[in-house]
Amino acid sequence: MTKEQKSVNWHELAKALKPRTQAFIDGKYVPAASGATFDCVNPANGLVIAQVAYCDAPDVDAAVASARKAFEGGAWSRLAPAARKKVLLRFAELIRKHREELALTETMDMGKPISDSMKIDIPAAANCIAWYAEAIDKVYDEVAPTGHESLALVTRESVGVVGAIVPWNFPLLMASWKLGPALATGNSVVLKPSEKSPLTALRIAELALEAGLPEGVLNVVPGFGYTAGEALAMHMDVDCVAFTGSTRTGKRMLEYAGKSNMKRVWLECGGKAPNVVLGDVADLERAASAAAYGIFFNQGEMCSAASRLVVHESVKDAMLEKIVAIGKTIAPGDPLDPKTRLGAIVDQVQLNTVMGFIESGKEEGAEVRLGGQRALRESGGYFVEPTVFTGVKPAMKIAREEIFGPVLSTITFSDVEEAVKIANDVSYGLTAAVWSRDITTAHRVAKRLRAGTVYVNCYDADDITVPFGGFKQSGNGRDKSLHAMDKYTELKTTWVDLS
Repeated sequence: MTKEQKSVNWHELAKALKPRTQAFIDGKYVPAASGATFDCVNPANGLVIAQVAYCDAPDVDAAVASARKAFEGGAWSRLAPAARKKVLLRFAELIRKHREELALTETMDMGKPISDSMKIDIPAAANCIAWYAEAIDKVYDEVAPTGHESLALVTRESVGVVGAIVPWNFPLLMASWKLGPALATGNSVVLKPSEKSPLTALRIAELALEAGLPEGVLNVVPGFGYTAGEALAMHMDVDCVAFTGSTRTGKRMLEYAGKSNMKRVWLECGGKAPNVVLGDVADLERAASAAAYGIFFNQGEMCSAASRLVVHESVKDAMLEKIVAIGKTIAPGDPLDPKTRLGAIVDQVQLNTVMGFIESGKEEGAEVRLGGQRALRESGGYFVEPTVFTGVKPAMKIAREEIFGPVLSTITFSDVEEAVKIANDVSYGLTAAVWSRDITTAHRVAKRLRAGTVYVNCYDADDITVPFGGFKQSGNGRDKSLHAMDKYTELKTTWVDLS
């Protein structure tokens, strides 16, 4: 953080924060049709930040109608690509301009450290919007190689009304991964943020309007999955649903599409990433640091978290010693303190889930090498110590199911074949990693790991230019990169007879 950022009194700013709490439909903030609200709770202290509009099917109906009207009206969908680019670039700049407000809101709403919100989440969200803005007028359509007596054009058209359902772990960034390509390709969007972290989504709707996005092109309906989320996914006038969340809920999205209008469904779901460290790892210090931060960053609340350390028996003890030493320096703390590196778990429900997995690991015979306890109870918040298990067997619950907390499961192997088998023997395939000084071996293992992203001698390296998504039950389609634009367009062939 810069000296200027360190001098910010985040607690004073928090006292003055007045977040937007109503739904944003047709360019205006409105209460839920029922008048109902739900509590938005600060996970650092368990106190209510605000009461947010509790949207349900009537609100979703209104939002979808507004989005459809805007799409058919053409003020955005038929706007020249260069003109759309200018609006989205202004939108990105407004996100940057309001970085402190948005970072504060994100941290209070979700519990992540303010330093991460300021340095990572908000800048990355703005960069995502700007990147897709710049891409708008650089993606060309095609002319098919037909005979001389015809002209066949292959063009991309906006899919229409997009329902974007996003998670609570990176609230604004995950929303931007959907909004960037969906808006760039001319669609209207109804955004349903998680009820655990709805506040930044509500605020940026206003910024998008200020940037010049026409009314109705972006609507935001806060609410619960079984109300607003289901209503959006089942809606007969939604053409596409882009979802990030649990595999369990992702499967429901597919069911909803089949029960409604066969809308396009794009899913980015769970993960149980294997971080494979071979015996010939070149830099054990670097590998241990990557393993530690790969699971403890963002409180482990990441689908791409390096939650399984699959390590060769010859280097296991040295690796664990270094990881435990790093873990001891990452104590949970006040998320509004710029020095804090491990914040609060998002809510009581998720805290109970994480602690339940820790108890399961103990009961099944794994050994706790670090942590394993709830922390800072006196704060009223939801904090968990960085936790490291050793002696984990591949069949254990903590080795197979997504925990979404700062809990590392260490599994040993004796040869490469065993390592690959362990790595692939889960229902997920989002991310993976392999560490080896032999680049040929590393490549061979990487090719065999069934995951959408495989890191070699690193972990969690990232850029907007590369696609992100998974194999198996980690989902379908890809966020980020130009490939994401495919999700929000339809291909049309126009055949012209020249004979």
